[in-house]
Amino acid sequence: MKLLAFEIDKSEKLYLQNSLPVDLQQEYYEDTLSIEALESKQDTTHLVVFVYSRVTTEVLDKLPNLKAVFTMSTGYDHIDVETCRTRGITVHSVPFYGENTVAEHTFALILALSRQLIASVERTKTFDFNPAGLEGFDLRGKTLGIIGMGRIGSFVARIAKGFDMKILAYDAFVKNELAQEIGFEYVGLEELLAKSDIVTLHSAYRPETHHIINQESIKLMKKGAYLINTARGSLIETSAFIMALEEGILAGAGLDVLEEECFIKEEKELLSQAFLKTCDLQTVVQDHILIQDKRVIVTPHNAFNSREAILRILETTLDNIQGQIKGEMLNLVK
Repeated sequence: MKLLAFEIDKSEKLYLQNSLPVDLQQEYYEDTLSIEALESKQDTTHLVVFVYSRVTTEVLDKLPNLKAVFTMSTGYDHIDVETCRTRGITVHSVPFYGENTVAEHTFALILALSRQLIASVERTKTFDFNPAGLEGFDLRGKTLGIIGMGRIGSFVARIAKGFDMKILAYDAFVKNELAQEIGFEYVGLEELLAKSDIVTLHSAYRPETHHIINQESIKLMKKGAYLINTARGSLIETSAFIMALEEGILAGAGLDVLEEECFIKEEKELLSQAFLKTCDLQTVVQDHILIQDKRVIVTPHNAFNSREAILRILETTLDNIQGQIKGEMLNLVK
């Protein structure tokens, strides 16, 4: 057996090397996969990649003994899954890794807004300990509207229950058992926007969710509400968002994503050298008006970035490889 891995940094290499079976030959590369790199690699049985390494038919033709492909990502559209399937090659992914991580960051933004944390810290740095103008508000009794009640949204709901908040949810797929278990109510989008003191976005980006918060829908929001987005920047129409701030529809916002960001599919891309070479986020957002607005907290698409979440990607990949070797097919791409 021979494992060939691409887009693997030194710490990831060390982790995998120390954990995989000793009889598995291993070769690691920090660069993306290329046809040239596959010369004399015909004996490869296991291939590990990330999103910038495309596993095409041409690549598969170079690896006639390949048994499995493991991607260190949730998405897998960089892999020719159909050709793999016809050749009996299994494809494994990392379906979940940061649900609670992103949910915790969501509440970090909510609490920072509700208790004027940024302004308070900035004031004390000047040795001004006067609390005037720093009045916050309780979360208890407030209504939290969650758009997208998937794995992350449900974690947010569980945290909100700990603050004794009322929870409304809008989702294309209604899960009544989940609603009963956690204690929230499904409503239509218009009702959620009208009744929520805080609206938080946790939908996946799809054509139907593009600008779900737009010039029309944002006017339905409760006056003085707060908007949180730790999902995808394109869920919010930026011009509508700025208008809502100017007209007092919104009292503030917490954003971990901006519409003008370079398009990404996997949060882990933000940590890769390939992404840094192709996208200069500083240039993209350096003149962004929202960053200068004191009512808005902007973090650098960092909600996913905890040591535990990154470790879960590695642990899941390791489990996938070890499972496949033992004949246990974990996290197979359907």
